[in-house]
Amino acid sequence: MAGGSLAALALGSGPAAWAAQDRLIYKDAAAPIPLRVADLMARMTLEEKVAQIRTAWAAKGDMIDDLAFNPKKASAAFPDGIGHVTRPSDKRGVPGITGAAGGTAARWRTPAETVAFINALQRWALEDTRLGIPVLLHEESLHGYMATEATMFPQAIALAGSFDTDLMRRVQGQIAREVRARGVPLVLSPVVDIVRDPRWGRIEETWGEDPYLAAEMAVAAVEGLQGPGKFERLGDGKVFATLKHMTGHGQPESGNNVAPAQISERELRENFFPPFREVVQRCSVGAVMPSYNEIDGVPSHANVWLLGEVLRGEWGFDGIIASDYGGVHELATLHHVARDLEDAAHQALLAGVDSELPEGLAFATLPDAVRAGRIPQSLVDTACAQMLALKFRCGLFENPYGDAALAERITGNNEARALALEAARKGVCLLTNNGALPLNRATMGRVAVIGPNHAIARLGGYSSVPNQTVSLIEGLRMVAPEADFITAQGVFITTSEDRSADEITLADRAENLRLIAQAVEVARGADTIILAIGDTEQTSREGFAKNHLGDRTGIDIIGEQNELVDALAALGKPLIVAAYNGRPPSWPNVVAKADAVLECWYPGQEGGQAVAEALLGDINPGAKLPVSVVRNTGQIPLFYNHKPSARRGYLFDDAAPLFPFGHGLSYTSFAISAPRTAKPRFGREEDVRAEVTVTNTGARSGDEVVQLYITRTGLSVTRPVLELKGFQRVTLQPGESRTLTFTIPARHLAVWDDTLTETNPPGPLRLWAGSSSASLAPLDVEII
Repeated sequence: MAGGSLAALALGSGPAAWAAQDRLIYKDAAAPIPLRVADLMARMTLEEKVAQIRTAWAAKGDMIDDLAFNPKKASAAFPDGIGHVTRPSDKRGVPGITGAAGGTAARWRTPAETVAFINALQRWALEDTRLGIPVLLHEESLHGYMATEATMFPQAIALAGSFDTDLMRRVQGQIAREVRARGVPLVLSPVVDIVRDPRWGRIEETWGEDPYLAAEMAVAAVEGLQGPGKFERLGDGKVFATLKHMTGHGQPESGNNVAPAQISERELRENFFPPFREVVQRCSVGAVMPSYNEIDGVPSHANVWLLGEVLRGEWGFDGIIASDYGGVHELATLHHVARDLEDAAHQALLAGVDSELPEGLAFATLPDAVRAGRIPQSLVDTACAQMLALKFRCGLFENPYGDAALAERITGNNEARALALEAARKGVCLLTNNGALPLNRATMGRVAVIGPNHAIARLGGYSSVPNQTVSLIEGLRMVAPEADFITAQGVFITTSEDRSADEITLADRAENLRLIAQAVEVARGADTIILAIGDTEQTSREGFAKNHLGDRTGIDIIGEQNELVDALAALGKPLIVAAYNGRPPSWPNVVAKADAVLECWYPGQEGGQAVAEALLGDINPGAKLPVSVVRNTGQIPLFYNHKPSARRGYLFDDAAPLFPFGHGLSYTSFAISAPRTAKPRFGREEDVRAEVTVTNTGARSGDEVVQLYITRTGLSVTRPVLELKGFQRVTLQPGESRTLTFTIPARHLAVWDDTLTETNPPGPLRLWAGSSSASLAPLDVEII
């Protein structure tokens, strides 16, 4: 196992000039971090070291009275200090609160309560514990800080569909400010898993199927959270990011969360590793989280090759490796590769796991195991050094406190709301349109707004309760107050809206059929129909336990929603579908019956206004699909960057996707040229530069995402038919042209050859440019 550089230095001997000084070097902010770590480690007991690599979540109950931190209780329950606390914003540990996965504000502390808890905890840690070691805290922030009153941006898959890395950077910067103001320096995001199975309930958390898009979005997200480039100490208003989940998580067996990932090393290196590798090599990312699943029989939390040889060794990662919740003890309880919790702890430490989340149940066995000689203390020392180094890099020893006034001032404020609205606007994707959109205020007449998602703001998984939300009908009435909107429920999807509920029950069919008949009568009196359908936060989600499932065998729209579509389509009126969903819209009946389909995803707290603006033509949709959308489950897995021998065809069905990767329409039209290069041949170490001209050939302004792909042939191994290697989103006025320059670094042309050596061999290279993976113009060049 290759240890991180900071920890390795810390465990070695420091310069004599520092070591000779008779003072607490670890409390000297001017001292080098490795020496501060080494000095502190030399003063610690085994129990104190183990405390640093454990966490407390439900154990928050042992340090509080109601919600208030109690220093006496903490000293009694944690005599060796507290290394790490899980989600200080939730009420886990309070009697009656067994989970905090979302749902209602009753599960969350207010911002002021969170800051008060954190500040009291840190004062105790600095002033009342033997060595004064501050506590590390982490929160969730997938598409916004998962805490009350924080800004909820569009779900991750919608942000990916924006194809706008600058937007991603700004969104994550706002998230970082809101989190850090409350005193939290670490977040468990972003998710950089490549996803290839729409049955998987966590697809909404990802940036889609393409390794290049996911990598560029990942770098932008981490830069927004942490700051750009390589650095040692975290800046003001920034938080360390956690890359998750390494890896193969997005293509589990049968689409079932946590199931084995049957993926070869070549597939890992070509498709699943690149987003992790790009971030690690371009940023000082604070943490990486292993995945729950196994690869080739080895669970990721015990995979020495994955975490030690590749992550720390090949890529030089020097942050912490934090377990997924329960990932260490599941080596014994789920995977059965460990005899017991002690053995699970041993295997995880050997692989390089530094922190066991959320409670540290397996690591609790370490003091006895080390003293008995069953586990080397050096493994504990290495993990502890990594955790301490991160705390020093966060500046926790100097200032671990939150600022309640700052949090109140910046959280969910007008600036944050404006950014959430911009993100929602840029995430809306027009899938089909026979001319029904945009709606014309002068001719649309009475508009029936119908469906289970017309009057609720769908936020998606890993959301809390923001200050305000805007539903579709609220947005329509806000944007067009003079219009005549009438509404009907149409159907219910499930029997409740509690996203943290374990048991999920579909709505009553008989009641839904009655509601469909009612909706038809409402629509009969209208001139235009807007139908808001799709998923809820219950019907596609993280299935984190057998009693809390989230994956599905079917991918079409569920319940009686297709029957609602059929009944409304039969009226012969313009039918416009607003799709609210976290999984891709594999809805062939809906697509066939609707006059237009607008993919809204889960558009965040301001989504209702953004979608209304898109429907009424106040904005022009410009997003693209970050995934291929399959027609049926028989096509799974389907992804655009397949090998030449794949997708030959099927009897009695179409092998093509319902919608291709990169697809997205506009209210205007664009012409995109074939790529142009200054020369026909490029050296193997040379970057390839190409120009593409895009012209708005329509009558209104709009955004286009120009996409650059490559195809490599004639090599020792097969290559995908297409690989995305560049994208740029541009706004053009009618008649305006712009020439875009794309640079493909030589390292992005490299392949893993037949000996699994990374190389950029000579041979033909075809460049493609266009508006989607299915609409491209080529240019042939050569690598020599």
